[in-house]
Amino acid sequence: MKTLILRTASNYLLPILLLISIFILLRGHYLPGGGFVGGLIASIAFVLHAFANGLKNTKRLLKFHPGYLMPVGLAVSFLSGVLPVIGFDEPFMTGLWMHDAIPVLGKLGTALFFDIGVYIVVQGVTLTIIFTISESA
Repeated sequence: MKTLILRTASNYLLPILLLISIFILLRGHYLPGGGFVGGLIASIAFVLHAFANGLKNTKRLLKFHPGYLMPVGLAVSFLSGVLPVIGFDEPFMTGLWMHDAIPVLGKLGTALFFDIGVYIVVQGVTLTIIFTISESA
């Protein structure tokens, strides 16, 4: 289904959906949302682009295989959990927070970095699965 309307719309929707996914990621820091939902929305943006423009064009846009995102995201999440043990003699996965708030983000903490890791892992897993299925079909 490669219509002109879908191709044009997907080219405009890709950056919009990526911005929405980042908004949901950051919103989940304090309210419902977070890394899982944000990662799914980002994956949907790339899947829509692949449906409209072809899998080869989307892979060219990504510049690397999405499977490489999984270990990066796991490392970010793991490091956010182990940081309190190493640096502050606190139990694993203890939330650490900055004292001063950053204007748009609020108070940064290890929970946000854990969510960012989940965001990256979810993108890697879903895009790898969908791209693999699309290649074999």
